[in-house]
Amino acid sequence: MAGSASSFPVRARVDAPAAATSDPLFVRVLLISIVFVVFTIFFVLPLVVVLKEAFSKGLPAFLMVFQDSATAHAVQLTLLTAAIVVPLNTIFGLAAAWAVTRFHFPGRPFLISLIDLPLWVSPVVGGLIYVLVFGAQGWFGPWLLENNIRVIFAVPGIVLATTFVTFPFVARGLIPLMQAQGSKEEEAALSLGANGWQIFWRITLPKIKWGLFYGIILCNARAMGEFGAVSVVSGHIRGKTNTMPLHIEILYQEYQFSAAFAVAFVLCVLAIVTLVIKTYAEWRAEQQLAEAARSH
Repeated sequence: MAGSASSFPVRARVDAPAAATSDPLFVRVLLISIVFVVFTIFFVLPLVVVLKEAFSKGLPAFLMVFQDSATAHAVQLTLLTAAIVVPLNTIFGLAAAWAVTRFHFPGRPFLISLIDLPLWVSPVVGGLIYVLVFGAQGWFGPWLLENNIRVIFAVPGIVLATTFVTFPFVARGLIPLMQAQGSKEEEAALSLGANGWQIFWRITLPKIKWGLFYGIILCNARAMGEFGAVSVVSGHIRGKTNTMPLHIEILYQEYQFSAAFAVAFVLCVLAIVTLVIKTYAEWRAEQQLAEAARSH
């Protein structure tokens, strides 16, 4: 028996490598609890406070806030600014992403840096730049005054400042996607005689539509919620150059808390809707990116 037993090889015990998710239970519970606490403090509680204060005097008082001419103008100006800025930045972002991903030329890294510049410059500095260029004492200020053209402390200045701070979102939503997809399909269509518009509408746009939609959603959210750059160029003229964020500040400083929170509640609702749409668009864009990676 001893001889027969010794004829079987003895297998060494090999421990399976520890998985990355095999942390002790108390560590996982602690980390998840920290996330929930931070999420509750910095997201849920502020929303609850805004909701509570916005309706503290009842629904009729909430609706009366938006019958005020200054508040109604702030809402209209915010929507008008977004309606101008988002299409402009969609065109600029498409052109920039196309140039960066489809062509190699001197200055290409510099162009990419310019696209990212608004992300690294304070919005207040961005607004100040336009004051120094188009203000009364700026480079073009005297000429603008002579021709009775107002840029600073007027709607054009608000549009320019908002365009500056929101420029990167569409381009940055498209560049990684277009780089991963490559240009083989466009080149094939070109060799078959398709012109530039046909290639864009029938090949490029269907491939990038969710990345484009993702960038547009982010651009629109930032355009409606921008404060710093718009604050510098607007002049805080009530009923004329105040967007919703600026109007909220004025109402709060005047101790009209219910009105301030009512307008803030509308912005919060827009932000939540934007977040839901953004999450869906981001998921679809990631799917497109994964499909492009698999095809290459």
